[in-house]
Parts: sequence; structure tokens; C-alpha cells
Amino acid sequence: MLFGYPRGYLAPGWLKRLRHYWGMPVWIDTHCHLDAAEFDADRPAMRARAAAAGVAQCVWPAVGAFNFAAVRELAHTFGDSYALGIHPLCVKQAKDGDLALLDAELALRHGDPRLVAVGEIGLDYFVPELSQSPLRERQEYFYREQLKLARKHGLPVVLHVRRSVDKVLKHLRELAPPGQGWQGIGHAFNGSEQQAGAFIKLGLKLGFGGAVTFDRALQLRRLAAALPLSALVLETDSPDIAPHWLYKTAEQRASGQAQSRNEPAELPRIAAVVAQLRGMHADELAEATTANALAALPKLQHLLAC
Repeated sequence: MLFGYPRGYLAPGWLKRLRHYWGMPVWIDTHCHLDAAEFDADRPAMRARAAAAGVAQCVWPAVGAFNFAAVRELAHTFGDSYALGIHPLCVKQAKDGDLALLDAELALRHGDPRLVAVGEIGLDYFVPELSQSPLRERQEYFYREQLKLARKHGLPVVLHVRRSVDKVLKHLRELAPPGQGWQGIGHAFNGSEQQAGAFIKLGLKLGFGGAVTFDRALQLRRLAAALPLSALVLETDSPDIAPHWLYKTAEQRASGQAQSRNEPAELPRIAAVVAQLRGMHADELAEATTANALAALPKLQHLLAC
């Protein structure tokens, strides 16, 4: 039972009750690679810091068949959730048979309440090799096939969209059943306002993280301030995309300083930047972005209500 209601039952005002239960705003980190080697030395302490900061759920996306088991087992260990997919940066190493492995794993884990999406999938035209033949076409093949698997297994999608917004949208439109959209998240979104509107029209939420904390990220900060509140979710992409207070410049790295590691405990501070850009209180942003994350990834509702 949660607040007198059966587990999984989302009573009116339950997010406010959840905030009262935690004694602080409740956050969801919708995208963090916590299985990364950077966390091997202190993973339990790292996750404990996030919990102490009010991060109630972390979503761990896989990047290839080689880490399907790791993200699943670790998400279960830490009471979090996970997604299974083949990342566009991994398609060069991936085998065609990995799509069949993903299909089988999605079927096998269908009843797992912690499996919340197919991801991380998408397209990446930032890396020169991936933007040219034959890897450009291979990326698109893996992306389309994984969109089909998401539909087959009734799961949302977690999308990688780097210098590829229009092409990602093209395949989403082509593979959406007539009259239906998608559930899921455009991770680390950095497109135009028009492109953002296209994602929202398809039913997707847009992920904002550490990049929005940089003063020079003018377009991204405008989007964070101007887009409908109902479209925003928060993420860290840990250990990557460090916020400005952790970032080391090229000069600092050249002098021997290591790039600081991002982690989910930074999410409330990133959120404070977004809240300031929107002229709203952080508590209000927490409630809205948590509700948005649950709409994008509906199986999270049961996990928060347990």
C-alpha cells in the first residue's frame, strides 16, 4: 500500500503525496548509463547520493546485446528500470542476429515491470563515419527494425537524436500505425522549435540535461523556457554530458585534469536551471516532469507506487 491506496493505483494528487512522503521534490532521471565502467568503484554510493537528492527512479538504457544482461540485473539490484536496444554508435560492431536477440529478450522479459522501453535507439550523423555509407544505411536499418520491435512488444522508445532529427522523425512517421503516435522520449534533444513540435505532435517527450546549464547553449535554453511544460522530462546521460559546474575545458584537460563524471545526484541542480529559465519553482517542475516521465514510460507508474 502507498498512502492508503493499493500498489499501482494512482490516486488523484498522488504525486503531491509522494513528494510529502519523500520530504523533498521527487525526480526521475530518464536516461543514465549507470552500468558504465566509470561507476564500477562506487556504484552503490553513487545511487545512494541520487536517492538522497530525491531521484526516485533512474532509467538505464542498454546500448547493445553485450550489455542487455548488465542493465537488467543492475536496474533490479538498485530498484530502478531499464530499456533494451542497440545504440547507433554500436551498429558497426553489432551483428544482424543481434536484432533477433533483442526480439527474444523483449519477449522473455515482457512481464518484467522494470523493462520500460526499447532503447537507446536512433540515428547519429555527428560522427563522420556514421554519416556516410555504408554505416549510414546500416544505422537506418537497425533503427527501423527496432521501431518495429517496439510496436510488436507494445513498448515506448528512447531515441538517440544527434544531428539526425528530420530523419528520425521520418521513420517515426512511416512506422506509426494509422491514426496513432508513439510513447517515449527524444533523448538530449537539441533541434529547432519546429522539430520539437513535430516530436510532441507524435506523442513524444523531450529530454533535457546538463547541456542546458551552459550560458552559450542559447537555442537549447530557449527551448527549455518556451516549450510546453507537458513536453519536458529530465535526464543526466551519466556519466556523460556534464553540467557546466563539472565540465573541464580543453585547456584544463590538456593540463592533465580529468573530465568530471556526471551522475544522477546532479539532476536537481540541473532542474533548478530549467526552473529558473521558465520562471517557476523547482517543486512545480519536479511534479510536472515526473508526471511527464510516467506518461512517456507508463510502467514507471507501478514502480513509483510500490
